[in-house]
Amino acid sequence: MTVEISLPVTVSARAARRIAAILSAEPAPAMLRLAVTGGGCSGFQYNFALDDAQLDEDLVVEKDGARVLIDPVSLDFLAGSEIDFTDDLIGQAFKVNNPNATASCGCGTSFTV
Repeated sequence: MTVEISLPVTVSARAARRIAAILSAEPAPAMLRLAVTGGGCSGFQYNFALDDAQLDEDLVVEKDGARVLIDPVSLDFLAGSEIDFTDDLIGQAFKVNNPNATASCGCGTSFTV
């Protein structure tokens, strides 16, 4: 019997491929950290950064070679979210599809809850 564990944050296949490609070019143990901080034009903003240190309290989301770290404070803002990657005429970017956001700025990097 297979038991599927539901994670509070998921990673799309597109984002997993892009994250894995970025991490493969970095020295091990490279991981992507997603954090929510105060600021931006809507009150909170998403910050993506490479990190080589996983903290005990971090949520670790792994998919197809991608490893994403999220701290517990940020997780409160991100519960139910999906990390995606877009590649369109405007450019390439990671995008967080966050059901907790009540408003966001035009560029999609800041939000209000």
